[in-house]
Amino acid sequence: MTPPTTRTWSRRRRTPVVRVRGRSRRRLSVAALPCSKSGQHSRLIYRPCPDARPDGRKSFSWQDYRDPLQDAHHQLGGPIVLVWDNLNAHLAAGMRRYIADRDWLTVYQLPPYAPDLNPVEGIWSVLRRTTTANRAFKTPADLITAIRHSLRQLHYRHDVLDGCLTGTRLLDSP
Repeated sequence: MTPPTTRTWSRRRRTPVVRVRGRSRRRLSVAALPCSKSGQHSRLIYRPCPDARPDGRKSFSWQDYRDPLQDAHHQLGGPIVLVWDNLNAHLAAGMRRYIADRDWLTVYQLPPYAPDLNPVEGIWSVLRRTTTANRAFKTPADLITAIRHSLRQLHYRHDVLDGCLTGTRLLDSP
């Protein structure tokens, strides 16, 4: 695992070296939905990708994105307007059928290469600047634990979630 360093230091004329033990073929995928409902606090619904998948996949399939959508519908208790990027699982035929069969779900597709319009990119930016910044994890399990802990804390930081939504103009500024 290559550590995401944001800053480091060393003596003059000495190049700093961050040593990392080995390389891991494992990866961590997380699906996250920052949600906002008028009159309520913003919330974050997230699902990490299971480590051992029966089908051998290393990333989410369209079914793995469907489940947090259903959870959001039950938690918010109303229709959902979803803003999505052009990830291949979001564009899959099964997902298109699922969206077409749900009258409570309206989806707007973002244009290609528009991370500034995607509120989830703000969530990942917060994680990179806090949880994983300047930290080398010994094992993939340590990384997974740190990300889950950080997402759990972020769920209760309504001001940060509102900031991610406001930055994309999906939520009005206070």
